[in-house]
Amino acid sequence: MAVNRVPVLKRCRSLGMDPIYLGITKKSNRQLKRSNRKMSEYGLQLREKQKAKFIYGVLEKPFRNYYAKAKQMEGMTGENLMVLLESRLDSVVFRMGFARTRREARQIVDHKHVLVNGKQVNIPSYLIKAGDVIEIKESKKNTTRYKEIMEATAGNLIPEWLDVNSENLQGTVKELPKREAIDVPVDEMLIVELYSK
Repeated sequence: MAVNRVPVLKRCRSLGMDPIYLGITKKSNRQLKRSNRKMSEYGLQLREKQKAKFIYGVLEKPFRNYYAKAKQMEGMTGENLMVLLESRLDSVVFRMGFARTRREARQIVDHKHVLVNGKQVNIPSYLIKAGDVIEIKESKKNTTRYKEIMEATAGNLIPEWLDVNSENLQGTVKELPKREAIDVPVDEMLIVELYSK
């Protein structure tokens, strides 16, 4: 399995985005030194795609597959793409507050700590459906790791499309998210333009 080992703050700086979208509260004090070159249309489109890939931790080939799937679905391709990315299991675990960062959410899923409808799932890219119940394994619930995580994420805002019981480390997906409910700074229309060339 390919792992992205790019330093997070450095990558955020180059993409011009806030690390908070990855669940990281650190800030970089360095400024990006770039000459006053005007970015081309292709450059802007590529940057939006790189942003989406980086936020959700998806590599190029799976990202292209998500785009192909979004294109076949009804409605706007860009919005469908964002909904698909947001309904990945690792993303939902992060949104429920069971992980401090998106990378940690991916690791939690990889390490077989997550149950979906009572069945163990260790695939971060598993797509969640409306009505799915997601919880942390019973044997892991009382570990210090999850106590620390729940303390750290206690103030986080949980999206309306999720119903979370923090005491039992359990949550239900009420419905799939709408584009308005996804607060990532990505202009999906530019990604669609890039792929439709």
